[in-house]
Amino acid sequence: MPISELAVCVAKTKADIAASGLVAPIVGHVGDGNFHVMPLIDFNDPAEVERGYAFIDRLVQRALAHGRTSTGEHGIGQSNRKYMNLEHDRAALGLMRAVKQAIDPDNIMNPGKMLPEP
Repeated sequence: MPISELAVCVAKTKADIAASGLVAPIVGHVGDGNFHVMPLIDFNDPAEVERGYAFIDRLVQRALAHGRTSTGEHGIGQSNRKYMNLEHDRAALGLMRAVKQAIDPDNIMNPGKMLPEP
């Protein structure tokens, strides 16, 4: 994210964490405009799980609104796959599928974990 927008985005995220009632440390390498939020969620508490997923949805929407991505440097992952359609158009996703098909024609590397269904 542009450094000029980083403080605003982090402040909005901190306010969102406080409003959600979650414990969610923010860490990152902010010098390049990148930060991560790690919600600590009790998966035995259905209400907290629901608040956690709702928070992540808002966090991704906030990142996209600031011109950033739903993913980090570690890749897409199963949980962020659902946001790919919000971030990329059909042509870009088609290209990603073509590259995946070219290097993994048998779909044995991370099957179903990177791209949403067409």
